[in-house]
Amino acid sequence: MALASATACNQALNGLDASGTPTNVMSHVSLHSASPSTTGANENANSGSYARQACSWNAASSSSKTNSSSLTFTTGGSVACTHFGTWSSGTYAGGTYGIGGALSSSVTAVTITVAAGALTLSAS
Repeated sequence: MALASATACNQALNGLDASGTPTNVMSHVSLHSASPSTTGANENANSGSYARQACSWNAASSSSKTNSSSLTFTTGGSVACTHFGTWSSGTYAGGTYGIGGALSSSVTAVTITVAAGALTLSAS
């Protein structure tokens, strides 16, 4: 969002979780084995007990937004998860993709816990 003020960036981020739009595209978080790009590509395999997790978010501040809830994912444990994405649905391969980003480090584990405040989305 080049040349946008912090207020404009904050309002854009708040719009993603239905503060300014009727579709909340940030109600669920997914894990990805590579960048989700702009489509939600590379979501973790739908095997075992993997499922997108419901998530709540802090209000945007200084052009960024963080998760306010902790998340616990169960995966097959054999593929590194490097990114996260947001969706309008908890159903695998369903819903509308919103936005994503890189995890702070690559994680390969059966249980992956993401602390509150660990996911950051930035408008700049």
